[in-house]
Amino acid sequence: MQTSRGIEVPEDAIAWSFARSTGAGGQNVNKVSSKATLSVSTAALLGSPTKLARVIEALGETITVTCQESRSQWRNRQSCVQKLSEMIDAAAAPPAPPRRKTKPSKGAVERRLAGKKKDGEKKAGRRGDW
Repeated sequence: MQTSRGIEVPEDAIAWSFARSTGAGGQNVNKVSSKATLSVSTAALLGSPTKLARVIEALGETITVTCQESRSQWRNRQSCVQKLSEMIDAAAAPPAPPRRKTKPSKGAVERRLAGKKKDGEKKAGRRGDW
């Protein structure tokens, strides 16, 4: 399996386990193991070292994904693979650039100070002698 960021997950590195799902579903839930759990070691992933380092830092040594939304085991397997791909892509993304500090414009500072002066004069006018 290949993610959109170029990280490859070998098929033999994926470990599957199945169990009975929880929730509504009647007799199907009681009889069929439709819940799918996928487990992958991050050491088995293939790709650029910088992206893999980001993935390991964000997700740890083992990635575990569980899906039980569907009544079908096959659909839950597909959902697990999709979630795994999204998790790896999100973790491999480069960090956002740091925010650059900006200074208020001269006009903005002058408007703010003029407003403060006006408010101060208004309050000072309330202090008149009775």
